[in-house]
Amino acid sequence: MTRNGPDVVEALPQVEVDTPGAPPGCRRRLVETARLHWSATDGGDPADLAQRFLAAHGVTRDDLTRPGRHDPDDAVCGAALYLSAAAGAYTLGVSPGAPSPAPTLPDLVVVVYHHTDRPPPTPPPAHTRWGLGPWRDSWTPAAHAAAVDAVRAAIARGDVYQTNLVGHAAAPYTGDPRPALARLAALPGARYGGTLHGPGWALGCASPETLIAVEHGRLVTRPIKGTRPATPAGRRELLASAKERAEHVMIVDLERNDLARVARTGSVRVDELFAVRRWCDLWQAESTVSAASADGLGLADLLRAVCPGGSVTGAPKRAALAQIAALEPVGRGASMGALGWVGPDRLDLGLTIRTAAADGDLLHLWAGGGITWDSDPAAEVAEAAAKAAPIRALLAG
Repeated sequence: MTRNGPDVVEALPQVEVDTPGAPPGCRRRLVETARLHWSATDGGDPADLAQRFLAAHGVTRDDLTRPGRHDPDDAVCGAALYLSAAAGAYTLGVSPGAPSPAPTLPDLVVVVYHHTDRPPPTPPPAHTRWGLGPWRDSWTPAAHAAAVDAVRAAIARGDVYQTNLVGHAAAPYTGDPRPALARLAALPGARYGGTLHGPGWALGCASPETLIAVEHGRLVTRPIKGTRPATPAGRRELLASAKERAEHVMIVDLERNDLARVARTGSVRVDELFAVRRWCDLWQAESTVSAASADGLGLADLLRAVCPGGSVTGAPKRAALAQIAALEPVGRGASMGALGWVGPDRLDLGLTIRTAAADGDLLHLWAGGGITWDSDPAAEVAEAAAKAAPIRALLAG
């Protein structure tokens, strides 16, 4: 159904907020007081809508250089913010690609929470039996490998340096999906582990990757690119891989350029390069890029600069997004977007990798990887399967 604008949805009171970044000391005394849902068919600029909606409800982030303060005695605490990859592409004026396989899920969600001394009682859990059917992939291994070859051909023509390809799978389910998504959010190493839900949809995130945060007065992003099994041999292989290091450095350069658009001149720096860290059963390479914010930088301009994240698009970003739109058979839905917390004193958004979403009677999951000239199609297909395997097992319970 086509709508004429964003939905200001009736608040859904709750406690024990499980949104990434919510102040731990406040989670037992929060109540939801305002909510905004927006989809690409609604029109308008989602980044601007988010900033204006937050300001209207007591979370003003029109100048990120202005120091804020979180006061647990004040009414407003902060807000959960979710932005899909399609919304990020929309802000850049490029095609978001194929339609989402989870159409009930909005492309922008903002949920504002207030402190309360008398939170409503937590409703008892629904005693419905959880069942998850067989997964059906949106492309076959052969189709995935053919897409890798198509990216390699585009690199040979000089169209792109690298493109991230993401596959999708869906499985029918019965029962309440939220406990399964909460199990996913609780995976070790999930810096942005959390859940969010609304009428007819729910998502769970186990992401370890920082898309954008404001830390000690600096803008910070931590791109992850490069994956191997979490064995001693896998770690040695990742550290020794010229292909993985080259791919990683390309994305670090892209993130430096993204931050430079909204940073004080000369302030962008790489604080850490190609650090190997563990997430569940995988080794991953992570870097830290930071910059001082330009004077007067607001949330909307920051979202436009960094969304969708470079580590899940490719370089150059616009050309990579065109490749993604042409090659991926379904949209990215809840994956490869942003999820986190925006408060008066903080901004901390993770990239929605390792993310699943429930929509209608289907559970959705996405996984992929970056493609360079040196990519082996069979190895790329295997890497995406390795990333998805622990999540599928956990969701099945």
